[in-house]
Amino acid sequence: MSTARTDTATRRTGRHKGAPTISDVARVANCSPMTVSRVINGERSVREQTRQAVLEAIRELNYQPNRAARRLAGTDQARIALLYSNPSASYLSELLMGGLEQASLSDVHLVVERCEFEKDEFAVVRRLTESGIEGFLLPSPLCDEQPLLDLLTEMGVSAVAIGSGIGPDHHSAVMIDEYQAAYDMTEHIIRLGHKKVGFIIGNPHQTASALRLEGFQAAMAAHGLEVPPSYLAQGLFSYRSGLDAAMRLLNQPDPPSAIFASNDDMAAATVAVAHRLHLDVPVDVSVCGFDDTAIASTIWPELTTIRQPIGEMSRKAIDLLSTELKQKRGGGRPEPTTITLGYELIRRQSDAAPTLAKRSVRGKS
Repeated sequence: MSTARTDTATRRTGRHKGAPTISDVARVANCSPMTVSRVINGERSVREQTRQAVLEAIRELNYQPNRAARRLAGTDQARIALLYSNPSASYLSELLMGGLEQASLSDVHLVVERCEFEKDEFAVVRRLTESGIEGFLLPSPLCDEQPLLDLLTEMGVSAVAIGSGIGPDHHSAVMIDEYQAAYDMTEHIIRLGHKKVGFIIGNPHQTASALRLEGFQAAMAAHGLEVPPSYLAQGLFSYRSGLDAAMRLLNQPDPPSAIFASNDDMAAATVAVAHRLHLDVPVDVSVCGFDDTAIASTIWPELTTIRQPIGEMSRKAIDLLSTELKQKRGGGRPEPTTITLGYELIRRQSDAAPTLAKRSVRGKS
């Protein structure tokens, strides 16, 4: 491209460095990135005037469409990316196992990429789409990051949210009923005879966290039980945050006789804190978790927890995304779909009826 042409492209796109992107083409052609994608893919649902404007912008910018855009519908293996930014290794492990298995069955190439929540996810998405990625799997917490979802919508890129409490407006989702699952676990704890129940809240950036808290509070209220502020502790779904939250709950003059943690990592941390304070689980304090990841059955005592089908959610998400991409390649416009899977309360050894004479925690730390 000549120097004069480069200068013109720079003035029109506002870019001074790096290769032009599909968004640059859309800006010059005065249309959406999705329209540019349709022109590149040879779809017939674009007006001829708009098509010519896009083609002229591509020539002017010397834009090189990525491999995904150059594919003919249905002729090549789709490439999708699973982005992760989750502190729970157990959750990620189950997510990957399900995803890798389904990727083979669905004949898609799965790329796994780590990105930092609210730090570099936009750069990662842009880099991957330019390299040929056609769709994204977004497990929590990325599934709840609205700016990221908006960017993918603007780019015309398909995505499936995994584990979001509320399905996004313009993308598909696979989830469980977070509110009802937390309600059921809380009611189970109450039926054991516990009236003083503590709760460790999950990451405040995630919709699932809010719904689990709401389910807990609703079940307590339905049985006429109060939840004092000291019985609520903020966590971040990490083991470390669970240690801090459990210490706040247990190391107080009148501690709860049961603690329900928003995920298994924080529940496992609660068991560790109880042991540090010389408390027997479940004799002195019952502990329950959420997810049923590997850690739930590898600590002692094993955790009573809600089994969230993480592997199945990953498999469903890949199947859903693969179907959407095939429809797009054929010129279709798939509508967002939300799939809600079932859950199960798994009873193990970490919960029991409260003891009549509860030992004081203070003096044992």
